[in-house]
Amino acid sequence: MARRSEYVDYLLDELAPLGKLRAKAMFGGFGLYCDELFFALVAEDMVYFKVDDVNRPRFIAEHLAPFCFAMKDGRSQTMSYYPLPESALESQAELLDWAKEGVAAALRAKRPTRR
Repeated sequence: MARRSEYVDYLLDELAPLGKLRAKAMFGGFGLYCDELFFALVAEDMVYFKVDDVNRPRFIAEHLAPFCFAMKDGRSQTMSYYPLPESALESQAELLDWAKEGVAAALRAKRPTRR
């Protein structure tokens, strides 16, 4: 299990205005939850927020690439989580703005689809 890092503690402090936060160790990194919604992951001291078709264009406009990891068989797997622009870590307001995008995507993913 990954030990909690100072970076994760920093993120939890900065993101506290979003709601009830917790970090859960997973796959050598951490999943971040807001009010029990999985909205971000932290890998190698980098945070990635959940994206979908609604908010992905904002991340792409900043020339950000999705989270990608190598699988045991050597293939790479891309996930719908994108990093922040560097400037977002210099301002709590900007960090919260981007984080709200991840929470909103997590909320949209949770909604049941109509048949």
